[in-house]
Amino acid sequence: MDKRRGPVVFDLDERPERGPAEAAPVPDDLPLPDGRAMQVVARLGARRPSRLARFFWSALLALIGFAASLAAWDFVTGLLERSPLLGWTAFGLIAAVLLALLIIALRELAAFARLGRLDQLHQGAEAALAAGDVSGARDITRRISALYAGRPELKLGRETLDRRRDEMFDATSLFALTETEILLPLDRAAQAEVEAAARQVATVTALVPLALADVITALTANLRMIRRIAEVYGGRAGTLGSWRLTRAVLTHLVATGAVAIGDDVLGSALGGSILSKVSRRFGEGVVNGALTARVGVAAMEVCRPLPFGEGRRPSVTGLIRRALTGLFGSKTDTATEG
Repeated sequence: MDKRRGPVVFDLDERPERGPAEAAPVPDDLPLPDGRAMQVVARLGARRPSRLARFFWSALLALIGFAASLAAWDFVTGLLERSPLLGWTAFGLIAAVLLALLIIALRELAAFARLGRLDQLHQGAEAALAAGDVSGARDITRRISALYAGRPELKLGRETLDRRRDEMFDATSLFALTETEILLPLDRAAQAEVEAAARQVATVTALVPLALADVITALTANLRMIRRIAEVYGGRAGTLGSWRLTRAVLTHLVATGAVAIGDDVLGSALGGSILSKVSRRFGEGVVNGALTARVGVAAMEVCRPLPFGEGRRPSVTGLIRRALTGLFGSKTDTATEG
């Protein structure tokens, strides 16, 4: 009969000198994450090229365009001499390319016009608020209602605003009604774009340890976010318009020091200072996400046809907490903020 053997205990002659309980605590003086990727993006976007650089690139583009036009002319005339059919075919193709370039240029001009219209509405609203001009405020609200006439989701709000416009006798109340009836759904859509961009930047920064990957992701995500925010508010921008708008937003943030991360954001944005002690990459992800949210709020302020009323400006902390819920924190710790 086989005897069952029980557990065997081995006595260790040498025991570890120190256990987990004797491990040194995490130092409190570790450097906090500074959002390097977003700092680089802000400097790149806000930096203005020198006059010499602008002159060089303008002259180079003019030279390339002149050389290309001469080459095309020689190419077409040479083909016409050899074979009229091939020559006219080449001429038609070049004309098609020029037509496409003309359409692109017209679209860019239309995009600048849309952004300019939003800027005019914003400045007119600020002037009406400062002067308490009710008639001016009513004119601004009429133009805003006409601006969103093609939005079916805003039809009910526009009808309510048009019906109650004459009942308001001060600019503040009239603009508050406009925000509630028309701009509130647009603000929610814009905040969703901000949260998506902040989530993407934070995730890539934390999980992809590749050089410059966080900078490239932050740059592309912020460009796309600003462009989509402009589309939400009716200022769909082209390529040049998007870059100009991005430069305006980042220049404003750099001038006001809003791209400098502080302890207030680290302490409230999902415990960023604690995450930085557990993982430097996680801490950088939270900070880059918070700075992306700041850029998004600034883009909303620039693209919005009305300035934010009292208590309506989105909270950066609330945006970053909603964006990173489930990534770097629990749902109980990431309650929605106004």
